[in-house]
Amino acid sequence: MKIIRKKLSVQGVVQGVGFRPFIYNLAKDHNLTGFVLNTSVGVVIEVEGIANSINDFIKDISEKKPPLAVITKIAHDQMENKGSKEFVITKSDESAEISTLISSDIALCEDCRNELFDPNDRRYLYPFINCTNCGPRYTIIDNIPYDRPFTSMKEFEMCPECQAEYDDPSNRRFHAQPNACPVCGPQIHLYDSNKNIVDTNNIIDTTQKLLKDGNILAIKGLGGFHLAVDATNEKAVKRLRKLKGRDEKPFALMVGNIQNAEQYCTITNDEKIILTSAIAPILLLKKLDDINIAKSVAPGNDYLGIMLPYTPLHHIILEGLDIPLVMTSANLSEEPICIDNTEAFERLNGIADHYLVHNRDIYLRSDDSVGIFLSGKFRYIRRSRGIAPRPVFVKSKGPTVLAVGGELKNTVCLLKDDKAILSQHIGDLENLEAYNFFKMTIDHLQTIFDAKPDIIIHDMHPQYFSTQWASEQSIETIPVQHHHAHLAACMAENNLTEPTIGIIMDGTGYGTDATIWGGEILIGDYNNFDRFAHLERMQLPGGDAAIKSPWRTAISYLHKTFQKDIPELPFMENKDIGPIIEMLIKDINSPLTSSCGRLFDAIAAMSGGRQTIHYEAQAAIEFMQVFNNIVARPFSYVIDQLGDNREVLLQPIIRSVVRSIQNGESLSKISNRFHATLVNIFIELAQDARKETGIKNIALSGGVFQNMVLFEHTVLGLEKANFKVYTHSQVPTNDGGISLGQAMIGRNRFN
Repeated sequence: MKIIRKKLSVQGVVQGVGFRPFIYNLAKDHNLTGFVLNTSVGVVIEVEGIANSINDFIKDISEKKPPLAVITKIAHDQMENKGSKEFVITKSDESAEISTLISSDIALCEDCRNELFDPNDRRYLYPFINCTNCGPRYTIIDNIPYDRPFTSMKEFEMCPECQAEYDDPSNRRFHAQPNACPVCGPQIHLYDSNKNIVDTNNIIDTTQKLLKDGNILAIKGLGGFHLAVDATNEKAVKRLRKLKGRDEKPFALMVGNIQNAEQYCTITNDEKIILTSAIAPILLLKKLDDINIAKSVAPGNDYLGIMLPYTPLHHIILEGLDIPLVMTSANLSEEPICIDNTEAFERLNGIADHYLVHNRDIYLRSDDSVGIFLSGKFRYIRRSRGIAPRPVFVKSKGPTVLAVGGELKNTVCLLKDDKAILSQHIGDLENLEAYNFFKMTIDHLQTIFDAKPDIIIHDMHPQYFSTQWASEQSIETIPVQHHHAHLAACMAENNLTEPTIGIIMDGTGYGTDATIWGGEILIGDYNNFDRFAHLERMQLPGGDAAIKSPWRTAISYLHKTFQKDIPELPFMENKDIGPIIEMLIKDINSPLTSSCGRLFDAIAAMSGGRQTIHYEAQAAIEFMQVFNNIVARPFSYVIDQLGDNREVLLQPIIRSVVRSIQNGESLSKISNRFHATLVNIFIELAQDARKETGIKNIALSGGVFQNMVLFEHTVLGLEKANFKVYTHSQVPTNDGGISLGQAMIGRNRFN
């Protein structure tokens, strides 16, 4: 049989994920000789052997790759035989180490789980078991190269048995930096609320008993602490809400396995795959009726956020525990998650009854990722632990760019070569802790990816903390309009480069006219955009106060529509609307907005829905959840030509809604009709834009498209109208994704 030699170049996330030992063992399986090494552009492999064996080897690289690897390209060329006698892992050069893409933190793999619960294994019930295919990565690295001395494992010297595994290319713990065992690795400790160690022979048994007895436990995980409590105990959940300062926003649950999850929610096969994946996110699932879950877990919500155990410690706690646990970020409402033991004792004092901690440091906090299945795809609501900092590969080359996102749901993006590296969820930059976390994340990303930006991109809003930080730096900055960034983000993750129609619907974004945008039809690319259409601008009495009290927004929209003859509607009972009307007439602190989010608030409130909210978009979410039929008669609407663009007049919609209320139509029916109205408007405007420009590509972005009813029916309607519809699945449709769009726009303008 003919012996040949081939050189392969593999690109993607293929370094620091167990790829070289995988190739080593795969080559051995196929009786091939040669070598594998990391280079500055990826992994280079040379293999020599029977031609059919090499072809099978190449096929298996893609089909059997390690779970953390992401392959974007495999190139191979035949070369002269060298007569090599064995296959070896060759030491990488320094430039290769610097270019390594750090893997995200990954859920416990099946092999480690089996060892964890094997009484004959030396790591039996060891809470820090891991291998090359699972465990902490991003949250424990402090510097490059990704090697143990630059991680929080540097404090733990490997015992001879662990060192032997680490040095053996045939072992799945080969170069697994967090490798440890009970003899040489981190340990857990249980403390009471006074910071005294709890005297117990079995920490896990005691922890389980404390949870069953209704105690609140602070449990240190991968990317930070959780606050955990029995999710079936109404009294305990209410107490957690009160102490944490989280009135009604739903809590996430952790359950032991899929079978447990199916006791509480309907779960499709696709959802099962995501729940049990290496990402292990919180997944929003439809609640079953009459389940044994405290009502305070997700009040007024038809969905539960469910996740499965993803660390060994979680698995050990949930094993044999016959209750689901509330597992929420350990912080006061809106503050960053706690990561340090001392920090947890201080910041959670008065909240946690006990603390289950360990002595492996977390260098970078990372909240749990959150997602949902819509239109057949898993989509991120929060992109964080389990996925960050995995890059989005884009069709772009040029200078290194740092984009610093917006004010809410902040993420930052480092665009280096064709890799857009988004940070984990940072959160709302409205408090000092979050702002400090924002700055730390920027420094950390630049350090571990060895990238110094040529330019910084920020939002146009002059008061955003991210904008102010950018203005203080010593390199050039470029402002980018908020909704243009949304459009560009959707284009980037779908590898679009040509001009695209964008339906961008959200709550707030600073417009080029210094008003608040949020109901926009844009046409643009990475260089420029035109505002083709928008919702009619309405006053927002009290600004943020109206966002928190949708009834105020409803009064404003009614006042604009009816002026002095505002009809009396049931929602107005016991509300002092006089001062609101005066603010509107005198234009006192009543900024103009075209926001679709505020339109949802207004319609929901005036129809008898939520009047004040306790978390973002609560009124719109509850209004969506009473929807039951898209085949409903739309409300009246008018699209007017306003100069060079179109304006969707809201007053006809408001009049039509008021008639429905006066005719006694239910909240559910009004929800049906309102959703149908918006879908019709979007499709009509898209058709108008196509007629004028010939563009058939259309992108949907903005936080309003987290509304599953609006999103799915808009997609269906546009596809039926023969549009090519592009949506988000790699980054959130909300503001958590705009740093990607900012980076792409900034690079194009800088070039």
